[in-house]
Amino acid sequence: MLTLTNISIHFGGRYLFDNVSVAVGENDRIGLIGRNGTGKSTLLKLIMGLESPESGKITKPNNYKIGYLPQEIKTTSTKTIFQETESALDDLKRLENEINQYTRELEERTDYESDAYMRIIEKLTEASEHFHLMGGQTIEAEIEKVLIGLGFDRTDFTRGMNEFSGGWQMRVELAKILLRQNDCILLDEPTNHLDIESIRWLEAFLKTYKGAILVVSHDRRFLDNITNRTIEFSLGKIYDMPYPYTRFVAERAGQKELQLAAYNNQQKQIAQQERFIERFKAKASFSSRTQSKVKQLEKMELVEVEEEDTSKMRFSFPEPPRSSRLIFEAKNLSKKYDEKLVLNNIDFAVERGEKICFVGKNGEGKSTMSKILAGMLDHTGVLNIGSNIALGYYAQHQAEMLDPDSTVFEIIDAAATGEVRKKIRSLLGAFLFSGNAVDKKVRVLSGGEKSRLSICRMLLQPINVMILDEPTNHFDMISKDVLKNALINFKGSLVIVSHDREFLQGLTNKTVEFKKGTIKEYPGDINEFLEQQQIDSLDLLEANKKTILKK
Repeated sequence: MLTLTNISIHFGGRYLFDNVSVAVGENDRIGLIGRNGTGKSTLLKLIMGLESPESGKITKPNNYKIGYLPQEIKTTSTKTIFQETESALDDLKRLENEINQYTRELEERTDYESDAYMRIIEKLTEASEHFHLMGGQTIEAEIEKVLIGLGFDRTDFTRGMNEFSGGWQMRVELAKILLRQNDCILLDEPTNHLDIESIRWLEAFLKTYKGAILVVSHDRRFLDNITNRTIEFSLGKIYDMPYPYTRFVAERAGQKELQLAAYNNQQKQIAQQERFIERFKAKASFSSRTQSKVKQLEKMELVEVEEEDTSKMRFSFPEPPRSSRLIFEAKNLSKKYDEKLVLNNIDFAVERGEKICFVGKNGEGKSTMSKILAGMLDHTGVLNIGSNIALGYYAQHQAEMLDPDSTVFEIIDAAATGEVRKKIRSLLGAFLFSGNAVDKKVRVLSGGEKSRLSICRMLLQPINVMILDEPTNHFDMISKDVLKNALINFKGSLVIVSHDREFLQGLTNKTVEFKKGTIKEYPGDINEFLEQQQIDSLDLLEANKKTILKK
């Protein structure tokens, strides 16, 4: 069992953890939740030995194998996708080489009755049994299954790692971790670089994973689908319960209600006792009773109400200027990257007030279409843009494009004009940047803080068309809820690329699926789209069955 005992660590003049203890059982599926900056990622780094606690200790069994997926990685690998994934299985390769070596030795020897010959047979048997126990005989099929599940095509297997973006390289790292048969895996925001299809495959894989899982995620549905225990981080403390996310939240709310009721009840009792003491303390005939009341108060174990972090963003999008009825109209629109045709003769339109979600595997053209609509990419075919369009665009990696040497205040100050300049500090305060936080350099901000700052900058001008590409990747759950409510109340038109099913639920009224250079439109939100996908899959399955029967 992996245990963390009485762990404390300071960061930025405050306790991230204060005397925290956690034990991880072999089949635990633990979701780590909490606001940005509360220490979830730090806990994973402590377990991996990448950081050290100021006090407390971390213990794990001998030969305990841990796999760790950080939020970001840097790789200089020149191997192919398949080779890099296979490199995670060095132990199996070593065993395979040993088996081949022992086999060659036996073929070359003729002293069949000798002790040396028998020892080689024993070593070969032991290595072969271990190899089969670790699944060595099916490892190539397993590698293929995991890579395809994470969104790679077979044609990608022989392509070099350096041909892929950081998000795809992260998928390879995840594949390596899943294949290693670790005793425990630590996943820090694993769904950030995955599309909905790959997330659903990962959920199915993790449900049957033999080992413990600790996952940091702000994706409610992902946590509900894979975890059986939740640990919340808040103000230096943790709250640990054996429930997946949604039930955990309900149980915590019930606990807080009971705690508050007990606190209020006790405060009434204390007030009654104090009134009695104050009223009769000067009367000799009541002195013994008064002293008894005083002693009762002194011995009373006070009910404490948990301190809560209730800070959250407070904002709404300004009333948009009125646009034409037709916002965008694409006809025969196509886009190539070198020889790769990403969009092929697309016909597509966005009308005033529509809220549309782009879905599909990564690389199918969702971000490309978003950039074309935002005027960021050239293309062939026709794209008509309506009149009086005031566009706001949030790029997938926009938070990383902020000048790292500028302060929070300077970022907003540089973009603000007119009367808005007088409200910069109020606007930053609504996005949880107040006091000394406005003087922080961008380079020291967390991913969530950079995302908040980028969204804040979008509010400096009234807009009536918003294009958002993965805006919630680093948002905590409370911040996502605030953004979602603001988007629901936004009076303009919205095009959003997202893989967060919970965030998308009830937000959009049309879903557009990108697949093999084409698009298909579905009325309704993400849930209606996923239900239709299941129906389509079943229809296809039945059609295939009928074809087979006819044959």
